Amino acid sequence: MKYYLSVLAGAMSYGILSTIVVLAYGEGYQLGEVVGSQLITGFILSWLLALYTKFKTKRRSQTSKTSGTATSVFTRLTWKQRLLLMAAGTPTVITGLVYYQSLRYIPASLAIILLFQFTWISVLIQAVSKRQRPDKVTFLTLIILFGGTLLAAGFLEQGLSEFNGLGIALGLLAAVSYSLFVLFSGKAVPSAHPAFRSAWMVTGGLILLCILFPPTFLFNGLIWSQLLVFGLLLGFFGAFIPPVLFAIGVPHIGGDMAGILGAVELPVAVLLSSIVLHEHVSGLQWFGVIIVLIGVALPELYKLRLKRSRSRSAPQYSS
Repeated sequence: MKYYLSVLAGAMSYGILSTIVVLAYGEGYQLGEVVGSQLITGFILSWLLALYTKFKTKRRSQTSKTSGTATSVFTRLTWKQRLLLMAAGTPTVITGLVYYQSLRYIPASLAIILLFQFTWISVLIQAVSKRQRPDKVTFLTLIILFGGTLLAAGFLEQGLSEFNGLGIALGLLAAVSYSLFVLFSGKAVPSAHPAFRSAWMVTGGLILLCILFPPTFLFNGLIWSQLLVFGLLLGFFGAFIPPVLFAIGVPHIGGDMAGILGAVELPVAVLLSSIVLHEHVSGLQWFGVIIVLIGVALPELYKLRLKRSRSRSAPQYSS
């Protein structure tokens, strides 16, 4: 049960971010300052965890040598592997930049719904890259997601003319970027320890951000204002806690169930935007959110059901 709660808590952490960003904008902080303070916090926390993990493993290794038992040690990463991980981490920066920028033009409740379009965008990218047509379950999922999005975003109630076109475009661009991150991150040095994978990916993202937005707030004293609070919150809930909790829970519950539990990010973000930011979310929009959640969970539930049916139909041998 604790592994399910671990993944659930990690996904809920992601759902908090949009509300914190809107509050930071309300205090007058700019995009580069918000994302920069988040990544610097995440960078420090990630490397502290990586160094602690390395120290702990070395102590276990020394103890096992003393007792005469064997234990596993870290495989040292090559610079090629490190650069690969850093490159895999750059889409997270692009996602953060365009997603946070979209919050300037559209409500947080709409921005998170647009970000969740990564579910079908990922399917489309994989279908094009593999030149393989999606199956019937995938098509049904896409239809459900499309219908749920129209309801959840309020398009059917208010019409597209009521929404900022640039904000919608940025929200969808964030979904594309996040889809690329999901596809690339899983293939980048999977044998590396999760703590070091996360640390090097955050490092790559921070380097890219410093090129795009030089961190002047570190030198002009702005970091010691309320920006530090927002940066700590965003770094803790966005760049540190979710990877750690996912690394703990996902290996035990599997990627399929993790994908289902990860969808809790959506209702958490919408609920906080309604309570904290006082954004109007109608009953029809909440119904759309539920439909989107069903669409996200449908293919994973189908996979689980298929696995169970195969295991039941497999021949049983008795000794």
